[in-house]
Amino acid sequence: MHKKKALVIGSGFAGLSAAINLASKNFDVTVLEKNNTIGGRARHFSESGFSFDMGPSWYWMPDVFESFFNKFGKSVTDYYELIRLDPSYQVIYEGGDFMPIPAKMSELESLFESIEPGAGLQLRAFLKQAAYKYEVGINKLVYKPGRSLTEFASLKLLVDVVRMDVFQSMSKHVRKFFKHPKLIQLMEFPVLFLGALPENTPALYSLMNYADMSLGTWYPKGGMHKVVEAIGALAEELGVSLLTDHEVTKINHKNGKASSVTTNHGEIVADVIIAGADYHHVETKLLDNETRNYSDDYWDKRVMAPSSLLYYVGLDRELDGLLHHNLFFDTDFAPHAHDIYTNPKWPEKPLFYASLTSKTDDTVAPKGCENLFLLIPVAPGLEETEEIREKYFDMIVKRMEEHTGQSISEHIIYKRSFAHRDFIKDYNSFKGNAYGLANTLTQTAILKPSMKSKKLKNLYYTGQLTVPGPGVPPSLISGIVVADEIAKDMI
Repeated sequence: MHKKKALVIGSGFAGLSAAINLASKNFDVTVLEKNNTIGGRARHFSESGFSFDMGPSWYWMPDVFESFFNKFGKSVTDYYELIRLDPSYQVIYEGGDFMPIPAKMSELESLFESIEPGAGLQLRAFLKQAAYKYEVGINKLVYKPGRSLTEFASLKLLVDVVRMDVFQSMSKHVRKFFKHPKLIQLMEFPVLFLGALPENTPALYSLMNYADMSLGTWYPKGGMHKVVEAIGALAEELGVSLLTDHEVTKINHKNGKASSVTTNHGEIVADVIIAGADYHHVETKLLDNETRNYSDDYWDKRVMAPSSLLYYVGLDRELDGLLHHNLFFDTDFAPHAHDIYTNPKWPEKPLFYASLTSKTDDTVAPKGCENLFLLIPVAPGLEETEEIREKYFDMIVKRMEEHTGQSISEHIIYKRSFAHRDFIKDYNSFKGNAYGLANTLTQTAILKPSMKSKKLKNLYYTGQLTVPGPGVPPSLISGIVVADEIAKDMI
């Protein structure tokens, strides 16, 4: 029997997931990646003995990864070793105050209780609700393709949607349980990954707190790129062709169908095309105007998740006082949030995140050295220069030196920065965003850009600008969902 030929544009988590799923359904699948390695934003590089993950650094929702591999008769342990971090991470406040977040629930409840009497029991109640949201949200809602309201028409699911606090904000929800500013900040932190303020994010996403506190923070030994390598290996085991240095410049069509793509290596024909590249880029650069789903005006009105100003740093010394994951909440979040979401500009005193994988893994830095990954969330669409990058680097290194009481700047033996123009150059990222579309109520489920082209019957989309949204587990799920839709439509 003739196998249908599928082309996947982009080898991020969503593109690889879609490719694997289609290959398992007897499609002949080729992935086209413009860069010289697979992984999209989850690429990595090595320099001067240091190994750096370029993008995602948090491994949450281990069950999503496990069920992904299980779907193809495999297990995570067939490919990489997982380490549970304890403490999961630490939060650093002003004036040298810091709070490690324990992995054990009994210790976490005790910590909450010590900060606010009664908060230990409140945490238990909060996480019980969050567990329900996680069960329904991750196992049911996120697997909906978002193509029609009828997907949510079952009475059980409608009741679930009400119970899921879809119409209440995360900000209000958290304040029902906790009063202390430290606890509020801690409970609101995970939704910052979703790209919107807690007051604009549905309380449904307290499921992220369940992922954080109940399921734990993990680390794949060697780095997050080990997950990319694993998924790439699984793809090849299933017969997927992974072609790097293949940039798609046009999607060709005839008779209402996508017929082929033009690449820097010539034309490649296909029966079905899945765009795992940036949705806006595909629409505005690879398609004709008449085959686009959305207008420029539509895209300009989308609320984008933040971009990131990133630094990859190698130190010739080890640092005390820092863990694998560190959240520097040593300044007020409100002005920084305002500069990201309300009046986009470069922040005056930003919060930031520091990851030191070398605290867990002795393979990512030379002996006696430290591997440092720094991230400042910033508004998308900003103009940036080398001077701006240097200014913010000096600012956050100084704050780290104040916290640790140790010199950092004079021990730097490697440094690289990455920001808006790099996101655009490497990933064709709309406005240089890092995380896709913000998960606001008006950009949830069927209100996200459609997974299927409205003009070309065999063109589909996957990834962080369509359902279910930003993040590594949602991207894996996005690939599963789009492959299932294609199979329904074409087989």
